[in-house]
Amino acid sequence: MELENKINVYIGDAVEILPNFNEKYDVIFIDAAKGKYPFFLKEALRMSKKGTLIIADNILYKGYVMSDYNKHKQRTAVRNLREYIKIALEDPKLESKIYEVGDRTLHKQSN
Repeated sequence: MELENKINVYIGDAVEILPNFNEKYDVIFIDAAKGKYPFFLKEALRMSKKGTLIIADNILYKGYVMSDYNKHKQRTAVRNLREYIKIALEDPKLESKIYEVGDRTLHKQSN
């Protein structure tokens, strides 16, 4: 199967270029700066349609998110990942599951 006509590569800072995307996607994979995950979830939801699968890599961040971890170097990332999880679990439009194997989470837009 030739995929050249089906795959687009965008080069740039995702925080800058994602707001310009206007298409809806079936699958969205988030694997980026952990401190920006709430932004990426917001953008993923904007680019989703009913049934879109959103996969976020490593939201438990080596277990730091679920512990009393408080090292300055990762404090912002841990705080923002906790915010990401809160949003994902409380949004009634999402069916969210967190899988601890490989620190991945799956969301499916339900409306």
